[in-house]
Amino acid sequence: MVSRVRVWLNRTYAENVFFMDQLRRNPSDRAVEIHATHGDPDSPVLAAADTAELEPENLSPAGYVEYALDQCARRGIDVFVPRLHQSAIVAHRAEFEAVGTAVLAPPPEAVAVFQDKVIAYEAVQAIGVPVPPWWRVRSGDELVAAVEELEAGGYKACFKPASGAGGVGFRVITRTPFSLMHLGGFPSPYVQLDLVVEALRRAEEPVDWLVMPRLEQPEVSVDCLTGPDSRVRLAVGRTKNGRRRGFTLHEQWLDPARRIAEGFGLHYLSNIQFRMFGEQPVLMDVNTRPAGGLHQLSLCGVNAPWAAVQLALGEDPGEMVPPFLGQDYTVVSGPRPLRPVSLPQQRPEATEPLPTVPVDSVEAPAQATTVEALRL
Repeated sequence: MVSRVRVWLNRTYAENVFFMDQLRRNPSDRAVEIHATHGDPDSPVLAAADTAELEPENLSPAGYVEYALDQCARRGIDVFVPRLHQSAIVAHRAEFEAVGTAVLAPPPEAVAVFQDKVIAYEAVQAIGVPVPPWWRVRSGDELVAAVEELEAGGYKACFKPASGAGGVGFRVITRTPFSLMHLGGFPSPYVQLDLVVEALRRAEEPVDWLVMPRLEQPEVSVDCLTGPDSRVRLAVGRTKNGRRRGFTLHEQWLDPARRIAEGFGLHYLSNIQFRMFGEQPVLMDVNTRPAGGLHQLSLCGVNAPWAAVQLALGEDPGEMVPPFLGQDYTVVSGPRPLRPVSLPQQRPEATEPLPTVPVDSVEAPAQATTVEALRL
């Protein structure tokens, strides 16, 4: 009898409830039990897991590694999919292997390259992958100089942190003075240059931003599955143009993605994003983890999460080609269960510290949240 596989996802995105669903509905018909941890008791991944715990807060990277090793040993984890503190965890891969856990993440050298976007751009440019022009800025004067150079070329300037993920901190520069017009409707990513410069001059510490032209759609996000031998087993592009989403196997997107995944050893699941700079596709970002939208490949008849777990267990699924490309779709929100709220947390007037309550063996949830789902 084939034993069940125990998988742990730590402090992951809410959308990865679908990642978990795909592991359970794997084509090998293998029993999968999922452990999840998170700092937010209302994360839907906790309710979706078979067992779950709240993570301790304020651990250093080294302290988190010790916590993770204890989780793996105590929970009998076969495959660990780390998001939080990924770089610290992969540096201790041998220790996780010693307790019987495979870490589903690239080696530390690969993770280090893509933690800093400037280092990443320089590295991929060296292997022939096109990147947009960029400026690293740390002050208001450097920001203004970069913006003026971009505007002189007819481009709209934007900036984002040199390190980070998920589009956090992304803003588009505008010279339109702040007015009531900016307070109508929904908040936008546009921010006035004079306000940014003034904020930088008042700041106590320098920023570390990447300034670049705003790239045009379509955005193509290539999900790659790469073996420990650095050979890509699967590469599929997910296209985004406004609301419309779709899929592509065009080599103008897949070829540079494969070169990056194989050239830098992005083992297991990675996500490589491109946009247009003029008439040329250029690299936008590289994620050394599964993308939140990875489950959308199910519309192409592909179960990438399970194939990655197979690779981590030493069971090579071989080269994978989608049997078909799914039709265009959009993404909408839908309800997802949450774990029950414990009684102490329903008493905000209490002055004593709230207890940390494990959420193992959670019963029927009392609340729900919304998570993106697909709509054809």
